[in-house]
Formats: sequence, structure tokens, C-alpha cells
Amino acid sequence: MEAKEQNYGTAREPGEAGPGLAGAVEAGPRGTVTREERTWAIMAHLSVFLNLFTIFLGPVAAFVVWLVYRDRSKEVAFHALQSAVFQAGWLAILGIGWGITGLLTLVLVGFLLIPVMALITLVPFVHGAYAAYRVGRDGEYRYPLVADLIENR
Repeated sequence: MEAKEQNYGTAREPGEAGPGLAGAVEAGPRGTVTREERTWAIMAHLSVFLNLFTIFLGPVAAFVVWLVYRDRSKEVAFHALQSAVFQAGWLAILGIGWGITGLLTLVLVGFLLIPVMALITLVPFVHGAYAAYRVGRDGEYRYPLVADLIENR
């Protein structure tokens, strides 16, 4: 089996379109992307900020974008599903982490973990914002591990 090199949003592939949209459409690695499709892909990544107010509706919003665009645009569907899986994974990680921190607070050790968990809680928001920025600029971003999982489904 041939190993392939993965681009996790750090460099553009050869022949990949440059930054910005000069016209109404731009050729990307998966085909032609309209401004509307680019906007919905960005919104799917930015849906992570819904979790600030609702705790769990970010992945639901990204999943709804996937449902709407799964047959209309492979590009938007890929970004939306990627964002939904990324957010759901982080919600599980943070739920377990905060649960353990809460239990350990009963024995006072958990108080030391609260600042650590507070910093870890910021990671998905920063990463989601960066992904939206990269999609807006380059038209492409791949979350590590998640993108491969989505493509291999």
C-alpha cells in the first residue's frame, strides 16, 4: 500500500488555487467553488462558537450544513462534516476532562487542574477560527486525523 503525504493546512498542494476570490468562482483541489459555497464552508467551521452559548449546538449546526450541501457541493459537505466530527470529538474530550476535574476537586487535587482545563477548553475555538480563516483565504483546510477519517468513510 502506498503511503501518501498529508497536507494539514500548512502548505498548498501543487496546482491549488491561490488566496482570495478574484471572480465569482475559483478552482480548488476538489473542483469549482462559488462564493456561496465558500461562505457556507466558513460558517460550518465557525459554528464552533455556538458552543459558547449552547454547549452542544455547534456540531449540530455543522451537521445541518452537511445535510443541506451533501448532494450539492462536495467541498462544503467535506468542510461541514469535518467540522461536526471535530467539534463532537472535542465536546467528548472536554466533558470527560471537566468531569474528572470536578471529581478530583473533591480531594482538592482538582483545583490544580481547573486552570489547565480552562486553557484546553480554548483549543477547539482557536482551531475552528483558524480553519475558517484558512478556508476563506485558501479555500482548503484539513483538521489533523479528522480529515483522513472523513475521506476514508
